[in-house]
Amino acid sequence: MKNVSIIVVLLFGITFLGVLSNRYKFPFHIILVVSGIIISLIPDLPVITLSPDVVFLIFLPPLLYGAAWNTSWRDFKAAIRPISLASIGLVFFTTALVAITAYNLIPGISWPVSFLIGAIVSPPDAVAATSVTKGLGLQPRVIAILEGESLVNDASGLIAYKYALAAVAAGNFILWKAGLNFIWIAGAGIAIGLIIGYILYLVHKKFICDPILEVTLTFITPFASYLLAERLEVSGVLAVVTTGLYLSFRSGEIFGNQSRIMAYAVWDVVVFILNGLIFVLIGLQLRNVMEGIKNYSVSELALYGVAVSIVVIAVRFVWVIPAALVPRWLSKRIRENEPFDKRNMFIVGWTGMRGVVSMAAALAIPLTLENGVSFPHRNLIIYLAFCVILSTLIVLGLPLPWLIRKMKLQPYSIVAEEYDVRNKIVLNVISYIEDNLSLVPEELLHNIKSKYEVKYNRLQKTDLPANYFGKGEKLPGTIFNEFSKMQIDLIAIERKTLQMLHRRGEASEEILRKVERELDLEETRLQMEMYAG
Repeated sequence: MKNVSIIVVLLFGITFLGVLSNRYKFPFHIILVVSGIIISLIPDLPVITLSPDVVFLIFLPPLLYGAAWNTSWRDFKAAIRPISLASIGLVFFTTALVAITAYNLIPGISWPVSFLIGAIVSPPDAVAATSVTKGLGLQPRVIAILEGESLVNDASGLIAYKYALAAVAAGNFILWKAGLNFIWIAGAGIAIGLIIGYILYLVHKKFICDPILEVTLTFITPFASYLLAERLEVSGVLAVVTTGLYLSFRSGEIFGNQSRIMAYAVWDVVVFILNGLIFVLIGLQLRNVMEGIKNYSVSELALYGVAVSIVVIAVRFVWVIPAALVPRWLSKRIRENEPFDKRNMFIVGWTGMRGVVSMAAALAIPLTLENGVSFPHRNLIIYLAFCVILSTLIVLGLPLPWLIRKMKLQPYSIVAEEYDVRNKIVLNVISYIEDNLSLVPEELLHNIKSKYEVKYNRLQKTDLPANYFGKGEKLPGTIFNEFSKMQIDLIAIERKTLQMLHRRGEASEEILRKVERELDLEETRLQMEMYAG
């Protein structure tokens, strides 16, 4: 109970740091790494070590599923070539070069342990990348490549991780067998993910209509997909990612409005807590980890951490630049159909931040081998993983906004696309009203049509990029935003009045909650409707 209390208190502290992160626009994942260091420096805290199997089961399925859910399948498919090159080729390339570096640099370390280190630090983290790049106005294709790569490379990195673990236990490694087995494990994992996704698609669509049950099922889904795949000894990671992409693509068909609002809220909280919890655990173990490597001098540990981090960062550029340029040199179709900016290529190379997946993989290393002997160099591996996460987030993440400004990248604005979509929706609804509702009472017809005509007129007075209509000046007035903002202000008055009536005893608790929810939903709709500019 004491350990649970400590974890809760530390999570409260990290949540407070998250508040400051939002307030001062500081990347939260850097806050998490720094929090882990601070926790390790607090005296008299206990060392809490979870079972390695439990670490993977608790953290990987929900984190990967949440990342997959927020990834656009259309954008993923459009960028499948660079995603595949980065998520498979780059991961194995990084694993190999880190292994070579570790083997030649660290005395007494074996090839299997060296490859294990490489496999742990090779996959960039989807949540870390989006956390650092959020709000920087990167092009959608760049975001799609970063998110898609981070999804699939977790699978390839963790498959390499499992082979390396097996090699450490067996003392040998046969490359060609591992290559064939990789194809089987990956293909079967994807197949299981599709099967689970299709079954749950039918369950959601035909049998469930209660929002609480639907959200509960979305929470259970990644664990079911992961456990089934792992039970069959194939890639649970790819199964989870595939299930998430499949159901996300079809979410509009299977979820109602209340389920969607509730699901996004629940999943945001779950991902936040899990990210915080993993760094609380590493903070509680870091002092013990450092005790376990005290036979190395401070200068040796610094050298190992810096060297592995430099290799991880440099290898990405060595791979990304030819991977972007060579296909363009070889294919006229790619040159003609895919826009290219060398600055974006550099940004993709720069955004190789590591995060929670690498940390979970390091913490999941078994404490002992099957024969009862302590796992070789376990503490050193965890230390190196933490060094790579810290260095990539700080060295790459912190200067990224400044770098984008210096490179004078044109920030991407989604306003024009949103304008087109909203315009088409409103015009289609007006057309439907005119074609199909002519027999309804005239007053009702007038009221409902006026609502969409007003929305259409406001759309025409919305600010857009200066050259959107081929003109050199902006349209006058942000009428759309002003109207929505006015409605939000009035909702605040409604909510204040409702609270006053409740305090006076003139509105029961049941009425309070019902009206409050209506106002919350309406305010959410209006906030989503407003243009960010």
